[in-house]
Amino acid sequence: MHFIEKTVKSEKIFSGKIIDVRVDTVRLPNGNTSTREIVDHPGGVGIIPITDRQEVIMVRQFRKPIDEVCLEIPAGRLNYGEDPYACGIRELEEETGYKAKHIRSLGHFYSTPGITNEILHLYMATGLYKGEINLDEDEFVETEVIPLLQLVDMVMRGDIRDAKSMIAVLKVWQLMQRQEL
Repeated sequence: MHFIEKTVKSEKIFSGKIIDVRVDTVRLPNGNTSTREIVDHPGGVGIIPITDRQEVIMVRQFRKPIDEVCLEIPAGRLNYGEDPYACGIRELEEETGYKAKHIRSLGHFYSTPGITNEILHLYMATGLYKGEINLDEDEFVETEVIPLLQLVDMVMRGDIRDAKSMIAVLKVWQLMQRQEL
């Protein structure tokens, strides 16, 4: 079966600092039309910093959309056209005060493909050494160093619910189990 929807009309209904929202009219595979509300987002990067003792430097920060403090890997929004690798390096130092000798891609994924085109790129940082914390003026985070195995348990118990952090922790754990690190 043919699944592609062809856009016949697109209207931007909101333009913000971080996202734009548009409503697309699409032609469905059966010939009918429908509308799709789409959040345009430049994407983001998450980076999981692993110490030589298999600990992870995590950040705690308040997330207004869910009105909760979350434990997450360091992460940030891409600027349009920005290289994800460069963004990961920047976010690591800005949020944790660390730099890394080695950075490895863990791939990328779509955060919520039913409503947004946001792509999140994941990286792992090793060979950590001190740099400088340089938070954005509206960013308030606390760092916390947690053993990787404890983070795996926290993910499995549902104590960590941030998708990028869950994926990064489980990917790194799987790579270690396969002895691919």
